[in-house]
Amino acid sequence: MVEYVHPIETSIPSHDSWKLFRIISEFVDGFDTLAELGPSVSIFGSSRLPQTSHYYLQTIEIAHKAVKKGFSVITGAGPSIMEAANKGAQEAKGNSCGLIIDLPFESEPNSYIDPKLRLRFRYFFIRKVMFVRYADGFIFLPGGYGTLDELFEIITLIQTTKIEPVPIYLVGSSYWNGLFQWIKEVCVTHKCVYQSELNIVTITDNIDQMILDLQQSYKDRKRLEGRMITG
Repeated sequence: MVEYVHPIETSIPSHDSWKLFRIISEFVDGFDTLAELGPSVSIFGSSRLPQTSHYYLQTIEIAHKAVKKGFSVITGAGPSIMEAANKGAQEAKGNSCGLIIDLPFESEPNSYIDPKLRLRFRYFFIRKVMFVRYADGFIFLPGGYGTLDELFEIITLIQTTKIEPVPIYLVGSSYWNGLFQWIKEVCVTHKCVYQSELNIVTITDNIDQMILDLQQSYKDRKRLEGRMITG
């Protein structure tokens, strides 16, 4: 009998335990840097849209208005939508944070990140923690697989009550409606998603109202926290 050999090596290298030190150091750097940001919003979107894109220009506006309402801006530090968000934050004289991930095709951060708020990560999962841990809201512009990965992970964390339910806004109804119509017609119909769980996200084209709602949500949570502390 010919012995079957798995095409991928499945043994765990003995040196893997040493990676814990790198993992811990990335967590410490992230926590130390972001803990002082104050109210923050994480903005996600494509790294491929041109600077002439409507969504690029809209993202600059969104970040600018978010800063003027007292929020810091956190992005993935890359080009396109991420660059636009950092640019809008800097133009508004606010905190512009970039969480860089080591990738073969996207390694250099955009030029609109505050040097003291520029963090580089080897591990995606640590970077995701930083996006979520310090955000008081999430804004998604059109994007691809990476953006969708981040969106559905955050939805899942709220759905499973692993994080506080903060607002998630999807900007661009023409981009997002089809996806969530499919979820409604297929996933909800098969009871894989509950109807009430569709309310975790808000699809919008009204930027001004979105920023006002984001600000009000933050104030409401802080008011509730104050009552819980003094109660």
